[in-house]
Amino acid sequence: MSVVGGHYRLAFTQSILAFTQVFNAATHYQLDYPDLVLILALVRGGSLARAAALLKVDVSTVFRAVRRLEAGLGQALFEKSRAGYLPTSLAHTLAEQAERAEQALDAARVGVEQGGEVISGTVRLTCTDSVLHALLLPALAQFMPGYPALTLELSTSNDFANLSRRDADIALRLTQAPPEHLVGRRLATVSYRVCASVNYLQSVDPGELARQSWIAPDDFLPDHPTVTWRRQQLPGVQPSYRCNSMLAVTELVRAGLGVAALPDFLIDPGQGLRPLSEPLLGYDTSLWLLTRPDCRALRSVVTLFDELARAIRLPA
Repeated sequence: MSVVGGHYRLAFTQSILAFTQVFNAATHYQLDYPDLVLILALVRGGSLARAAALLKVDVSTVFRAVRRLEAGLGQALFEKSRAGYLPTSLAHTLAEQAERAEQALDAARVGVEQGGEVISGTVRLTCTDSVLHALLLPALAQFMPGYPALTLELSTSNDFANLSRRDADIALRLTQAPPEHLVGRRLATVSYRVCASVNYLQSVDPGELARQSWIAPDDFLPDHPTVTWRRQQLPGVQPSYRCNSMLAVTELVRAGLGVAALPDFLIDPGQGLRPLSEPLLGYDTSLWLLTRPDCRALRSVVTLFDELARAIRLPA
């Protein structure tokens, strides 16, 4: 086995030995990996039938194995109820250990197959919900299957506070001026167009934008480029709908409730949206991939950062 495989097997063995010593002291039962696999399957499945399907055995085998394990440990791991098998706090703890062991073994296998270093750890990433759905998720689908030992925690937000408070390691943000204390890469220019749905356009004259029913970001996004443009170019317009995210604005437009200025990566003609204007000149912004300077020493963060920089592409 390679050094990588040996490293993860050592970590796995140490984890199992630690729990084995605890239980041996109290019960003299020798907890082993198949026990953890059983517990994890029942926690995930919630019933004997689903656990049996996960383990590819019959239900009676799972039932007898759980009974033997609980008898050996001298305490219950699950409580039977109408909802199924409910795990105790001990079962939850053991299931967490089983998941770590599972991830370590997966990472070791990948390391052996690839003959290189396995990237592992947890990276916290923040972005807006519109960027998440339109740009981030397609990018993650391209490369994350190749990093089975890498865990990604996602949160949606419209500000930079996550990185500043160290609540996140990487941020995808639409801005013209990222904070100076962050480092990163400008990925693309994002422009905006006034759009409406095909259904909405069937009942209105799109020639006069000021006479339309407008959908706009609310006061949570006071400096959004589309808000600035509307106030300067259509000062008399009072939006009929206000939303706290551009994804919500887009959904209302798609539902035929009015018009809005949308970023180009959210304008999908295949979903019934039609541009009513050319790009709003002078009101575009940039998509930035950002991190903290101290995160550049973390292999997991650097790897995810580089993969995102390669994979994120705005629609042509």
